[in-house]
Amino acid sequence: MIDLGRIRLFCTSLGPADAPALLLVHGWGGDGREWSVHAESLADRFRVIVPDLRGHGRSEVPGQGNTPPEMADDLAALVEALGSGPVVAVGHSMGGQVVNLLAVRHPNLVRSVLALDPAHGAQGAEVDGIPGRLAEYWERGSRAAADFVAGAFSAQAPPGLRTAHVRTMLGTPDHVVAQAYAGMYTDPDAVGVRPHSETYLRCRTRPALTVWTSAEAAEWERTTLHVTGSRVDHWPGVGHYLHEERPEPTVRLVREWADTE
Repeated sequence: MIDLGRIRLFCTSLGPADAPALLLVHGWGGDGREWSVHAESLADRFRVIVPDLRGHGRSEVPGQGNTPPEMADDLAALVEALGSGPVVAVGHSMGGQVVNLLAVRHPNLVRSVLALDPAHGAQGAEVDGIPGRLAEYWERGSRAAADFVAGAFSAQAPPGLRTAHVRTMLGTPDHVVAQAYAGMYTDPDAVGVRPHSETYLRCRTRPALTVWTSAEAAEWERTTLHVTGSRVDHWPGVGHYLHEERPEPTVRLVREWADTE
């Protein structure tokens, strides 16, 4: 546990302390354990930093402020405390939003960003359903969120993966589930809905690679790219937890991206 003054975060680090740093960030209702396979594989030549975000896993659980902007500022404080910047910041889902916010709000601490099926770019029916889902999360908390998570995997997901994530979500405090969802999509500074996403993505000054499981989302995000070296990939036929359904291709992608940036 690292006391950053603003928050106490649980964090692990693998690999040489003086190696280029990777920051691997989990998503909504998850924790850093989902990066275990990747961290072990990448630690041969990178310093791999894996935090639990505020309100999640083994980190401190504040009563308020469990939102992506606060999480991004936490990670900035963490990178500074560890003396590991600038980092290649890798994030999944809500973690993808968090690492992009980190790059926008603290560009001096980020070398590049890699976001996997990030929590931005919502449109259409997804946006129409946000108020109802948020109301359910305020009412039922992690139980409602676990129902969502259970449907986020493909038929090819490794045995036990669905159960592991449902269990982790069920262990996330109810108020954190609701605050984090609101922080992604409905708070005044939320960037998860497409017009707001476009504004913040165009504020990035660091190279970014985004991997989408949706072809439509991939085409959309390509229209926001403006930094040299940035790109968007599409991985079809895989569930939302793509980094765990396809760990070896994910490790190769992270390694190649980090080596070129």
